[in-house]
Amino acid sequence: MSSNQPRHIRLTSHPDGMAHRWPLAWAAATPTQRGPVIGSTTRLADRNVIGTHGGSYSVYRALAVSAGTLSPLQRPDLANTHPVAEIGPHPQWSEPGKIVSLDPWGHLAQTVFDGAIAEGIDIRPSIAVTRARLNMAELNGLIAEGSLKPDGQILHANGDVSVTKIAVDPVWWLPGIAARFATPEHSLRRTLFEQTGGMYPELVTRPDLEVFLPPIGGISVYVFGAVADLARRRVPLTCRVHDECNGSDVFGSDICTCRPYLIHGIEEGVRAAQQGGVGLVVYNRKEGRALGEVTKFLVYNARKRQEGGDQAATYFERTECVAGVQDARFQQLMPDVLHWLGITRIHRLVSMSNMKYEAMVGQGIDVGERVPIPEDRVPPDANVEMEAKKAAGYFSEDLPDAAALRDTIGRPLDSM
Repeated sequence: MSSNQPRHIRLTSHPDGMAHRWPLAWAAATPTQRGPVIGSTTRLADRNVIGTHGGSYSVYRALAVSAGTLSPLQRPDLANTHPVAEIGPHPQWSEPGKIVSLDPWGHLAQTVFDGAIAEGIDIRPSIAVTRARLNMAELNGLIAEGSLKPDGQILHANGDVSVTKIAVDPVWWLPGIAARFATPEHSLRRTLFEQTGGMYPELVTRPDLEVFLPPIGGISVYVFGAVADLARRRVPLTCRVHDECNGSDVFGSDICTCRPYLIHGIEEGVRAAQQGGVGLVVYNRKEGRALGEVTKFLVYNARKRQEGGDQAATYFERTECVAGVQDARFQQLMPDVLHWLGITRIHRLVSMSNMKYEAMVGQGIDVGERVPIPEDRVPPDANVEMEAKKAAGYFSEDLPDAAALRDTIGRPLDSM
């Protein structure tokens, strides 16, 4: 090729073409029919997804490889890593369009595809299920005052709470994601490519690859009681879906109600399990309404420094001035983990959020009572937040009709 001729570079991780040994059939009835999710970075011909295993931690893995402390050829030893509780399969797993943002078979990869793994194929679980105990100071305070009573199974005398906990990495089926947001798939792919600075060229060069492993935070799930009861409509289920707030959840910042509401959700989940039901807390990594902690702290400064100080009337306006949008969490993808757990009815939803309620109901999950945070749990500095949310219609006493919500939220599932 002469120096003045244009050079054409093909951007693809599959140099041998688009035919593939490991095709993926999303929403198939069995894991073998669906196929394994393979995000290998060393055996490129095996890859059948965009991105790689590990979500946001894939970048740290790259640093470890770059520093010479991790071999790029390393494969995890998955012996004895299988789930401690049986989950599914549930009908939602193979219902078209029902689950689009996680792999419903992700917790079974190490057993279902053990033969391929032994062959050297880099297949890794995207979901892990284990058992543990949690202990939080506020729960000990509730025990001391008699509001919570240890039973020796769910809640122990030292304040420990027995839980099944689940970690979920995101696995996006792009046609389903696009349909959920009512946008053309090619437009979604182009925007993802552009807004990540061209980080994943396969988004625009490989339309045959329909699954994307985005480098974002995942989901933590805490179950109080029997996991199998989550899918049993007659077993009372108390659920808190909580979006990450590091400042409050971890460090106890009193500018918002996040940690108090999280504690309240855990408290109510424990009570539900003690009374023969089941409790559930779903913790989504969506810091600062999915705008990030830097943006959140900038907004704090802007709110407190404005003329007249922090005010409910300008609460959301200041966020939009800094970030360009009031809230980037949306909630369209949130019900997926509930579908994965087989949930069709939530008897008590510990949440004031219309957005969360509407997303659940719009995706076919029945919701009974909605439980607001008790007034005595609201920190004084968080009153501005509460006033702003109530004024903005964040919480409504008169709930919208469930059937109407299913007709208006996103695209109907049967059209996906």
